[in-house]
Amino acid sequence: MNHPLRPISRASIPAALHKAERYRIINDPWSAESICLDVLSVDENNQEALVTLILSITDQMAPGPIAAALRARALLSRLDDEYKREYYAGIISERCAKAQIGAGSYRTGEMAYHSLIEAMGHFEKAEALRPAGDDSAILRWNTCARLLARDASLAPREADGPVDPSME
Repeated sequence: MNHPLRPISRASIPAALHKAERYRIINDPWSAESICLDVLSVDENNQEALVTLILSITDQMAPGPIAAALRARALLSRLDDEYKREYYAGIISERCAKAQIGAGSYRTGEMAYHSLIEAMGHFEKAEALRPAGDDSAILRWNTCARLLARDASLAPREADGPVDPSME
């Protein structure tokens, strides 16, 4: 059964975005995502809706961090500011790492390590581009560094064993 979506008015966009933030706060990211899609159907370049959509998607990472990360990353090119593209790319990688840590399955420490290192790279680039007085990228970089320092299981894959020089 097909139920065509109903468009919202341009005048309702600020209130809709406020509702989307509230849905994120009460841990209903799916509803926030839906609202952002409604806003973007009326105003396809609405930067606040794009950012909230990216965050709403990453709020849903627990069951499938890689798929959610790919969906969120696909939106980055629509952000009109290089700083925001780098900053939110870092957020996506950081949240992916946290979801991987929470999954606790085989080799999640290795995968989360690489996601955190990727996030830190994006935050470094964002730091160089940040507006005056905005240390958000530094705060996120420090969070990733502390996660890595706190958990020894967050490490790159070790070699499968000692290398025998006679085999080279």
